Amino acid sequence: MPDPTPHEPSLAEPILHRAARIEDAVQEFREQRARRRGLVPTVIPYNGYGAPGWVRVLCRVLLTRRGLASDASFYGVRGWKSFTSVAVDDAEVTITAGGTTHVVQSDRGGVVDTIVPIDLEPGWRTIKLSAGGMRDVEADVFIVHPDTRFGLLSDVDDTVMVTSLPRPMLAAWNSFVLTEHARRPVPGMSVLYERVLAQHPGAPTVYLSTGAWNVAPTLQRFLSRNLYPSGTLLLTDWGPTHDRFFRSGQLHKQQNLERLAKDFPDVQWLLVGDDGQHDEALYGEFARAHPENVAGVAIRQLSTSEAVLAGGRSRAQERSRESSAPWVYAPDGAGIWSELARVGLAEADPADPA
Repeated sequence: MPDPTPHEPSLAEPILHRAARIEDAVQEFREQRARRRGLVPTVIPYNGYGAPGWVRVLCRVLLTRRGLASDASFYGVRGWKSFTSVAVDDAEVTITAGGTTHVVQSDRGGVVDTIVPIDLEPGWRTIKLSAGGMRDVEADVFIVHPDTRFGLLSDVDDTVMVTSLPRPMLAAWNSFVLTEHARRPVPGMSVLYERVLAQHPGAPTVYLSTGAWNVAPTLQRFLSRNLYPSGTLLLTDWGPTHDRFFRSGQLHKQQNLERLAKDFPDVQWLLVGDDGQHDEALYGEFARAHPENVAGVAIRQLSTSEAVLAGGRSRAQERSRESSAPWVYAPDGAGIWSELARVGLAEADPADPA
């Protein structure tokens, strides 16, 4: 079973960064005020993953009026609304599944991300979560069969959903002002994932993003509405940490890639991202450090000038020389599928054009 504490324990409690202490004080004030208004602890479940003998449980504890997870879903509202919720620090969460019960504790942002020893059969399974004596909620977890050797890992922003992150002001507008129904999927990516997974039955799917846990319900609905395969969302908790003013999105991705390599040492991942931020560098570094865990890398091209076939293949050849795994580039899902078939990472359909 994977180590339930992915980070090395320190010998002493870390000295909190001043910004983190201010955040804690504000959080305590908001929590006390919300409780006086009658709000109660509520578990917001997220999809987890695991293997026979253990499960990675993901959820968040918030204060809501009725104790219902739907109260914190912010369905159909503008993006900024999801950041107004009140989290519960150090909340005790009870996990029940497989005939066993475990009690864990949420972190400073109300997030639970922990490994628990629960033995479930491979496939999608359900566990129960509760906090503060309130009603149970169900969370889905995908248990990976020991014989599985392939997995799909995807970035979110500008890989499956158009957010225009290379242009900060437009990205902010898309993330905080638009309603979730105004957000557009990247053309062809859901079909690409469906076709890839059809050729690898039982493969796990992970969506790795620098987005905040606040938007997890919105992202889950977006993925479902646009027919993306069900999978585990690995997001982060925005705000200061004990030693820095703001969390590092790159470090979040690096740590989770390393964790997946440890959790599933026999799985090779198809890593899908875009060329708008740091995916190329992060995936390249991971591929060099863990060549045995990378089946290939697929990069969606954002720049129109680079989306021509020759340019994509030129960059793919350059990256492939630095890696034992093949790299492919294309502007959309259909193009990526064609490139994956060309390098032998997908079996081309006889009906596909040559």
